[in-house]
Formats: sequence, C-alpha cells, structure tokens
Amino acid sequence: MAHPVQKNTLYVGGLAEEVNESILHSAFIPFGDIKDVKTPLDQATQKHRSFGFVTFLEREDAAAAMDNMDNAELYGRVLTVNYALPEKIKGGEQGWAAQPIWADADTWFERQQQEEEMLRLQAENRAAMEAAEELDRKKMAQEREGEKDEDTETKDMTMAETED
Repeated sequence: MAHPVQKNTLYVGGLAEEVNESILHSAFIPFGDIKDVKTPLDQATQKHRSFGFVTFLEREDAAAAMDNMDNAELYGRVLTVNYALPEKIKGGEQGWAAQPIWADADTWFERQQQEEEMLRLQAENRAAMEAAEELDRKKMAQEREGEKDEDTETKDMTMAETED
C-alpha cells in the first residue's frame, strides 16, 4: 500500500556519527525556516541510527533543500535526502497512529479555516452562477418578447398592405 508523502518533512540518510540535531539543523537552515529536527536514537547504543528527519514550515523550502542536499557531503559522508513517509504502525495500515492525538493540533485549525473559506467561496460562486443564469433567462425572455412584437408589427404591416 502506498503511503502519503509528507511534503514538508525530509528523510536525511547517511549521517556520520558526529552529526547531531544541531549540526543537521545548521546544514538545512539556509533553505528556509525549520519546524523540527529529529535523529532517532538506537536504544542499545543511545547514538543516532545514521538518519534523521528535518521538517520545514513551507513545502517549497523542503523541496529546495531536497534538491540541493541530496547526494551532498556532510562530515565526509554522502547524504540521501528524500521526502519522508509517515510512520507505519506494527500490524496496521493507517500510519500516523504512533503519534499522539494532539500532534496534528496545529494544522487542524488551519484546515478547518481553509474548509470554511472553500465553502464560502463555493457559495459565492453558486450565487453568482444563479444570478448570471437569471439574467440570461430575462434577456432571452426580452428577446422573445421583441420577436413577438416584430411578428405582430410584420403581421400588422402585411394586413395593412393587403387592405390597400
């Protein structure tokens, strides 16, 4: 099953042992504002597992960082930089369930506002379309009335000519 790609979170693989979250942050900050940097630790050694995640505030910044940092060298190691996939739960297909429920709270409000704005715009568009259709109906009715008046005038003129 294909997992959705997180367009503002990057997977950074091939990290040297010396690289920590601060160094990773410093390497990626030139591309834009960073929301979060994580280097998951190996439980046994308490050292990072040679990869990390960098989350940017803007998707465009993440794309620029990926384009520039993929195959770049950091502390003598070549980096692999791709869009991150969401975490997969053991035995599950949902992804994301490994995160606490409040992890998405920041974006929830924004999505609600976007949905309300979209509904408002759709209602405005619908009202504009209905107004345009009504105007078109009135125009067609006026044209039909004009044709009837012309037909009546033509008949009157024909009748007048035949009477003469």
